[in-house]
Amino acid sequence: MWGVRSVLAVWVAALAVVGAGALPAGAVRNADPEADLAYHGAASMAGGTVDVRFTPRHHGLSAVPDATVRLRWSVGLADAQVLPVGCARSQERVVLCRVGALAADDIGEQIALRVRLLGAPSEVLLEIDTVSSGGAVGRNRVSDRQRVLVLDTGDEYYF
Repeated sequence: MWGVRSVLAVWVAALAVVGAGALPAGAVRNADPEADLAYHGAASMAGGTVDVRFTPRHHGLSAVPDATVRLRWSVGLADAQVLPVGCARSQERVVLCRVGALAADDIGEQIALRVRLLGAPSEVLLEIDTVSSGGAVGRNRVSDRQRVLVLDTGDEYYF
């Protein structure tokens, strides 16, 4: 016959086997590479031309194999643009720029570009956000989004 200790030992062993497959929710999520990208820089506008420079920073715990940032303006871009290597126009108001690979807690290379807007608006809203992080998952999407209102004053507006 089974004694109380034998039954208790089998029950504890069964719980250990079942529990081994169940991990806390945080442990499951950390199995995916984690991206936490942020962009800080400045933008200025004069005569319908916007100068933007920013530096990507990765605050995540895992390396990001390749990232892409989107710059979207509230006003359409002029047809002809001269963009730096790694940047390409993707829509009427959008430019994509390659950030590249970033190690955990790393600072990327500064990205600087000049775009010409349609007409000569007195202001433009610039939105910057990550569109691709090479398979790494961004849990804090607030940090990788910036919005800055740039007035046609020639002054720099920091974000």
